[in-house]
Amino acid sequence: MATFWFISAPLPGHLDWGGFLQTAQTLQARGHQVRWLSEAAISPLVTAGGIPFETLPATGWLWPPPPAPDFAAMTHAAALFSRYERALDTWLSEALIPPAVEAICAMAARDGAPDVMVTDPFLTASALAAERIGVPLAVAGWPAGQPLDEERLVAVQSALSRVSQQRVERLTAHFGLHGVNFSGGATPSVQSALLHLCYFSREWYQADPDFLPQTHFVGGLRSAAQGEVPAWLQAIPPDVPLALITLGTAFTGDLGFLSWAAQAAARLRMIPIVVIGTNPIPETEKSQFKASLPAGTRLLNWVDFDQVFPRLKVIIHHGGMGTTHRAIVHGLPQIVVPHAADQRGQARRVAQAKIGLNLNALDIQRGQLLPAIRAVAEDPKVREAASALQASFAALGGAERAAGLLIDLAEGQTQ
Repeated sequence: MATFWFISAPLPGHLDWGGFLQTAQTLQARGHQVRWLSEAAISPLVTAGGIPFETLPATGWLWPPPPAPDFAAMTHAAALFSRYERALDTWLSEALIPPAVEAICAMAARDGAPDVMVTDPFLTASALAAERIGVPLAVAGWPAGQPLDEERLVAVQSALSRVSQQRVERLTAHFGLHGVNFSGGATPSVQSALLHLCYFSREWYQADPDFLPQTHFVGGLRSAAQGEVPAWLQAIPPDVPLALITLGTAFTGDLGFLSWAAQAAARLRMIPIVVIGTNPIPETEKSQFKASLPAGTRLLNWVDFDQVFPRLKVIIHHGGMGTTHRAIVHGLPQIVVPHAADQRGQARRVAQAKIGLNLNALDIQRGQLLPAIRAVAEDPKVREAASALQASFAALGGAERAAGLLIDLAEGQTQ
């Protein structure tokens, strides 16, 4: 029996990545000792999944970010650099990471080190703590890629590259480490030399360069719904088509997009299910938003995807990795409107796989949502492509395969 520590940022979306929490559950079901480490905010979600939770006073993750500066008053280059730097600050803060590393190491000194530490791909403290403690690190949710060539970066990216390299160098020097759990090259990131678990398929990344050999593509399977079906969902006749509209947990302030998507879905005789998360919205804005929604819209803070997705005809979303993955394993057509970071890659791959469309803000302003939803919801070729991709993901084994790879890693370290 091996011991596994799973460590994540204190955000609901960072429990997923296509199967992160599900892998922990699978290991525990196989009789291994599993513990989840993070800040208290996500404790209810983890414990509801049956995984023992240990509270860390800090994870080194900056959330929410500080108020944004006035980008309009900056030059284009300065504003772009500021946006990139703010994103970097969330996972590579020199002020916040050292206390998180100390907290993880103190827990290992108190309770004994795990056989394997499994980390969220953007938790720098895990990478440093694993090296300091001397345990193998596995990264869940992100493939290990070849280092980027600095000559291919634009000027702003090149400048930020030096900032990120210097931060990693100072952090590793602070703890007297070599940085074995970081990638090299122009854009350093958390990287295991041993195992990266990606809950997609190699074909999904068809246009991407080759990945490093420690990357294993494990796909995923749809999960059986747990618990009672909510009353609002039971009240909708099963033959009525539903459209889910969500921007995840970080971009819920884009109320205009949510309203436009709901109106487009309603015009196509679907019931819109709009999920806005739990981020606070000023009451006046929320009242105006509610008034803008078509009659019959279900407005919710959260839904159980495994209960709702089997009822959907289409999903309109931001391209978060977990949402995209869940739609794939349910064989759903998708409309993706990316807002930041890796969401653009997910949107591009949805279009490449012919399971949906990739729209941008200008497309939305030009009224392309309605014809886009109609196209993906009514074209049988899109549904066929989505079903084929669903089957290919299932064939890779999902969380069961991921758990097996982690067990192999743990046993290889103890033999």
